[in-house]
Amino acid sequence: MPPAGLTRFNTADDGTARAALHEVCASRAWGERMLARRPYATTNALFAASDAAMAELTAADLAEAMAGHPPIGRPKPGDPTSRREQSGMAGASDALKAEMLELNLAYQEKFGHVFLICASGRTGEHMRDAVRNRIDNTPEQEREIVRAELGKINRIRLTRIAEHAEGDAA
Repeated sequence: MPPAGLTRFNTADDGTARAALHEVCASRAWGERMLARRPYATTNALFAASDAAMAELTAADLAEAMAGHPPIGRPKPGDPTSRREQSGMAGASDALKAEMLELNLAYQEKFGHVFLICASGRTGEHMRDAVRNRIDNTPEQEREIVRAELGKINRIRLTRIAEHAEGDAA
């Protein structure tokens, strides 16, 4: 039997399910693929569908997905998901925050989008080191790394949907 949250997602009307999926990933193509594959028997089936949908995204779809993510070190104001996912930067020194801002801007100038990493559980130093290492990648290399990082983020967010019991805070 699927977890209560997954059952609720499976049986939600398309508009409600679409809105929940948009909170997971801003790519409309990803969301429509996920919606079309409902119902999901297990959380693992949900993950497999997400991975398959992510693999099918075009460069434009990936750009749309990335547009839904704030820069590391600057979570969306009032967004508990963004704040929770970037908590590794919360206690960072002012110097590290300034360095991340500089690196984010250099990365964005080179690639045309925010630096994206699955930040959950990572320290500010780890994220800084990751952007330093990735800034020398080619756009093609970086697009595939971003695809993988988005997939990890999607799994974390989909887990919250699948495990969210009625009345719990998501």
